[in-house]
Amino acid sequence: MAPPLQPIIERRRDQMFPDLEPFEIERMRRFGACQTFATGDKLFTAGRIGPGLIVIPCGKVEVTQTDSSGHRHTIVTHGPGQFLGELAQMAGRPSLADATAIEPVHSIIIAPDRLRALLIAEAELGERIMRALILRRVGLLEIGAGGPVIIGRAENADVLRLQGFLRRNGHPHQLLNSDTDAEAKALIERFHVDPGQLPIVLCPGGQLLRNPGENELARCVGLVRPIDPNRLYDVVVIGAGPAGLATAVYAASEGLSVLVLDCRAFGGQAGASARIENYLGFPTGITGIALMARAYNQAQKFGAEMAIPDEVSKLCAHEGGDDPFVLDLYNGERVRARSVVVASGARYRRLTVDNLDAFEGASVHYWATPLEAKLCADQEVALVGAGNSAGQAAVFLAGQGVKVRMLVRRPDLSETMSRYLVDRIEGLANVEVETGCAVCGLEGGNGMLEAVRWRHGVSGDEVRRPISHLFLFIGAEPNTDWLTGSGVRLDDKGFVLTGEDAGGDRHPLETSRRGVFAIGDVRAKSIKRVAAAVGEGAQVVAALHSFLAATSSKPPTLAVMVTSPSARAQTS
Repeated sequence: MAPPLQPIIERRRDQMFPDLEPFEIERMRRFGACQTFATGDKLFTAGRIGPGLIVIPCGKVEVTQTDSSGHRHTIVTHGPGQFLGELAQMAGRPSLADATAIEPVHSIIIAPDRLRALLIAEAELGERIMRALILRRVGLLEIGAGGPVIIGRAENADVLRLQGFLRRNGHPHQLLNSDTDAEAKALIERFHVDPGQLPIVLCPGGQLLRNPGENELARCVGLVRPIDPNRLYDVVVIGAGPAGLATAVYAASEGLSVLVLDCRAFGGQAGASARIENYLGFPTGITGIALMARAYNQAQKFGAEMAIPDEVSKLCAHEGGDDPFVLDLYNGERVRARSVVVASGARYRRLTVDNLDAFEGASVHYWATPLEAKLCADQEVALVGAGNSAGQAAVFLAGQGVKVRMLVRRPDLSETMSRYLVDRIEGLANVEVETGCAVCGLEGGNGMLEAVRWRHGVSGDEVRRPISHLFLFIGAEPNTDWLTGSGVRLDDKGFVLTGEDAGGDRHPLETSRRGVFAIGDVRAKSIKRVAAAVGEGAQVVAALHSFLAATSSKPPTLAVMVTSPSARAQTS
């Protein structure tokens, strides 16, 4: 058996905590301001927005986390020539740890906007800093430090929902099982929580949430903040999948201002892929969440603003000239923009079978991640679907020791799945493919699945298996309900028409509404692949420049607002 993998803080300590040379610190001074701290002073406080990246020419700082019982644990101690911070400091979000001076400190504080300027202006130094910020976040995710504490039963649908939301947003968290963890039981008693109110969430700032919605949790941990209603953005990109994030990266890197929103998480459907192996430049493959996290961080590096989760409810009329489009959000806020990019992707198609909604969340899943694999360890699961996403999920689950029974309507996997995945599945002893069949019934109670029934189309024979987890990868539908009344034309399946199909002389990515563009899976006739979505995200930026230049004498300051009414956008 392979030895256990060392924590990342041990494997990559030198990259996580690099020592800066004196000349590098001098180059950083022009981006910051000097400040001194006495012994015992706090430089960062968990749950509160910090001042930015802090360089330490002189002194020592201890970075700690405080657990739910109030015990403090040291994460790392920084000394002369090092710097404090991780991705929260680049984005101007609340700190995930406490930082306390343990001797007098002379520092250089670099505010988030100046930090982004440094990363771009000082390429080699910026690369080392960026890598360290990312690795530090990975380390915090690995140990669950700095984020909220979820208390509830591990298999509870709401616990899984909250865990999945935080994981997809790259935010650390801890889970205390209310059935088995003594600390969890003590907290339930201390806060007088009725078992029916579980799960509860303890935020880093001390707030207690009782089974919160995702938006409530996001605001509590500082993932999203109010949007300035008076600010005019040049473009709104709706959907934070590969297409939307690509637009954000290219637009922001060209000096355009970017605001990114999505109703649930960055990455869309691609972010839920267990492994993407046919994306250019990754011959060994990469998980969807890792690829999308890189794009998300890259967009922020160039200055793209993120507000996730936030959801658009309506695209209002453009009044002409320099007057903006107005987008209404479900939370009551409004966003003003000079142009709009629709990248809202698609939402997962649901199985037509009785009682499906009774099992969704706890027993019926629309993606396969380590969270679901842990729930299904050493069990047999059913997986419905025959596309690449289904194949990737089957391979991933099988690799985690799960027995996978694939249920496929078609007579042959190769009709809809890439050859490399078909070959791999055929070589897996713990994957069994049943073709020409369809699920016809689900059995169970209290939200937990106990058995799945399916029927073979040719023979009519029905099979029943004791299965507790069902995975659905049966395609997706366009996420365009919010466009009702906007004047944007759709095809008969609900996909957005662009170019000649939208009518008139238009850019290939422009819709029937001037200044509104569509890219990625939501666009009619698009190729449903990550690479194609990224390509369209880059291509649309040139069209935006042309439109903005033609409609105003003001130089554009592009803002990409990414908001997906489904967080499940962009098929890989």
